[in-house]
Amino acid sequence: MTQVGEGQEAEENAPPVMTFGAPTAGEVLAERYELVEHINNDSAGRLVWRGVDVVLRRPVAVVLRYPGGDSATEMLQAAVAASRVIHPNLVGVYDAIDEADRAYVVREWVDGRSLRELVAEEGSLDPARATAIGNAVASALAAVHATGMVHGNVHPGTVMISDDGRVVLADARTDGADSQETDLRAVGGVLYFALTGHWPHGEAPLHGATAGHGRAALPDAVRDASGSIAAPRQVRAGVPAYLDDLTMDLLDPEIAPPSSDVLAAELSRLDVPAEDHFLDQAGPLRFTAETGEEPSPLASVGGRKVALGIAGLLAVALVGLLIGISALGGDDKNPKTEPVARPSSSAPSGDATPAAPAVRQLSVEDVRIIDPDSRKRDELNDAELVIDGSLDKGWETDTYNSPNFSNYKKGMGVWIDLGSPHTVKSLQAVLSATGASAQLFTGAAEFPSTSVGDKELVASYKTAIGQPFEEHDGTKMTFNGFDPERKYRYLLFWITELPQKEGGSGYKVGVQEITVQGS
Repeated sequence: MTQVGEGQEAEENAPPVMTFGAPTAGEVLAERYELVEHINNDSAGRLVWRGVDVVLRRPVAVVLRYPGGDSATEMLQAAVAASRVIHPNLVGVYDAIDEADRAYVVREWVDGRSLRELVAEEGSLDPARATAIGNAVASALAAVHATGMVHGNVHPGTVMISDDGRVVLADARTDGADSQETDLRAVGGVLYFALTGHWPHGEAPLHGATAGHGRAALPDAVRDASGSIAAPRQVRAGVPAYLDDLTMDLLDPEIAPPSSDVLAAELSRLDVPAEDHFLDQAGPLRFTAETGEEPSPLASVGGRKVALGIAGLLAVALVGLLIGISALGGDDKNPKTEPVARPSSSAPSGDATPAAPAVRQLSVEDVRIIDPDSRKRDELNDAELVIDGSLDKGWETDTYNSPNFSNYKKGMGVWIDLGSPHTVKSLQAVLSATGASAQLFTGAAEFPSTSVGDKELVASYKTAIGQPFEEHDGTKMTFNGFDPERKYRYLLFWITELPQKEGGSGYKVGVQEITVQGS
């Protein structure tokens, strides 16, 4: 069944949710959102409808609560907070309205199933798929935590897997009962559930979290007489030891979890296709409680303890073996044998293999508008608004008579200088309207901010990143086609076709925000 995510479970002492005056199919809310089909009531008693935004002509999910006013404050505040965080693994929130007798939130429609439903229908997941889901959830939390906010409602009912394979996290809370740490503990719970089909927090809420939040129907983890949960490898065969350790460390209240961006980076490193030998990966992130002893095989990386990877141990052993063979088997007649090659790393012998760099939002050194075909060059102002961290304002084109810039321009773009070469994972551009076409290019040089300089830049930037977006039906464009073996400094977001303005009076678009993720 098509779902859009399950909200938190209502508190036991909460008043019953009244549904008098419930909507009917065909009703249009706020003169914009037409209700099409009642899907279900979520675990907090809110009505979930599939609808259509009649202005932008896109499907939406509408979550209604009766009545509005004070009883809907938490829901509306959570929606407002969530709308400020844009990330591919977060359900987009479009609107939040309080009409006193009822309140409703309009958000992205997701065709797919929750992780709860997926495991119920197909059983526990293979390690590669569980890791991919955990990576997506941790990445979404890293975006939320970077703003100082907390999601507070991470569980298999709010982790959605769309029909095209996208993993998104829905239904954030703002009631203050949770923290960033409980978000991270919940990632361990999601991994445990995906691997075993059991939820490890059923009888032992963590750090004051209520033992619900939509999780009551999940089967509890297998426990021993003391109440300790069984590790995933004890429940099913085939779970890699490092994934088992990572999951259990996240669930252990005695072990401090890493930050969400560090966890996302590690799960991203482990998130590889099965044909790339997922089960042969080594060097997992491990967390240890602080003790008075300093365990010799561990090295501190970013304030966390990282276990020496098996691959690192084998490399050190192999070098030692080669040195020994060279020393013992040298030719007596020619004692000046060639030296054995040693690792190029400057790290002391025995140190751990460095952890993969954490993926983060990269800072932008410079940004400007590229307009090679304009005579007036009057559309170059406000470029800095595309990197100001706010979606409220951005850079806008002028209004044109046709979508292809009235036939006298090949396009316009936003040029970005990262200041120095970086490994880049993705670039996301948030636009003011749907229907635009755009591409992403990279180049190796900077050019003067003149018509001639812009022409030279566009002619030079020929390396495309990912696939172009043609008349895109969303407002977010995410380009992921970066070469992991290459570093990038200069990027060009190039707009080739404009969407029609609301009301049909010309064509224009705004670029509200551009963010670059990498290391």
